Amino acid sequence: MNGSRILISLTTKDNDYQRAQAASVEMVARQMGAQIEIIYAENDSVNQSQQILSAIQKKNHGLAAVITEPVGTAMVQVAETAAKAGISWGVLNRTIDYAGRLRQAGGVAVFEVDANQEAIGHIHAAQLAKFVPRGGAVLYIEGPTAGSAAKLRTQGLMAKKPANIELKMVKGNWTEDSAQRSVASWLKLRTSRSADFAAVVAQDDSMAIGARKAFSAMSDSAERAAWLALPYLGCDGTPEAGQQFVRRGQLAATVIYPLTAGIALEMYLKAKSSGSSIPERTLAAPVSYPVLESLRPMALAHHG
Repeated sequence: MNGSRILISLTTKDNDYQRAQAASVEMVARQMGAQIEIIYAENDSVNQSQQILSAIQKKNHGLAAVITEPVGTAMVQVAETAAKAGISWGVLNRTIDYAGRLRQAGGVAVFEVDANQEAIGHIHAAQLAKFVPRGGAVLYIEGPTAGSAAKLRTQGLMAKKPANIELKMVKGNWTEDSAQRSVASWLKLRTSRSADFAAVVAQDDSMAIGARKAFSAMSDSAERAAWLALPYLGCDGTPEAGQQFVRRGQLAATVIYPLTAGIALEMYLKAKSSGSSIPERTLAAPVSYPVLESLRPMALAHHG
């Protein structure tokens, strides 16, 4: 190993889950006496690659490992540069196909820690079946499809959703502001009022809250009240944000997404201290919050 410092590269500070990811690595670092540095890419994949390359190529960088949640691609070229420099490489919440090749070539740990993304879609489908058994149209706010997480969550929902649920999709960028703007733009279309809406589902809690803000700003009070009465579902479910939103009634339910940054850092540090190897792929399981068995149909299940 080249050093003892570990660089943690996260996507943005403007996201509850990313802030929880940072808190999880800080806690693990304190418990295990590790030296870490956390940087944020501001949701810019080029910026992220440049930030990491700059750190790797610095003279006497002292880096033992980079653990990153990629904004766009899985950053194979940056990973190759790290491995050639003898720096271990961990990827969060993204499927990679180069771990085995780089492990053999570089003799360093190259690994992936992810949640079961399709299972998140399956949980959203099960939550919808509980909340709106009569079905209807669902406004679905999808994250950027440049990464695998958004695509797999959508695939999971499509595979398991009840046949009487029809998805109407808008795009967000894992932030409250992006979803608020997307939904506000969508509301200007006549089609936004043409269906019998039963629920609003977002691929993360930040975007679900952003959607609520867009509906809260509607000038028509009856229309506004109808939208705000629907069940809103999110994902991430951090104790400080998503779970609080559920308790306050801002969300009907969320999905608790494992804090993969903390898991990855702990795995890396334990392997380093024991001389053992890290599995190429670790998959953590998401869970519904509240538990599915406790969910009941919502009285106001339609917007017309």
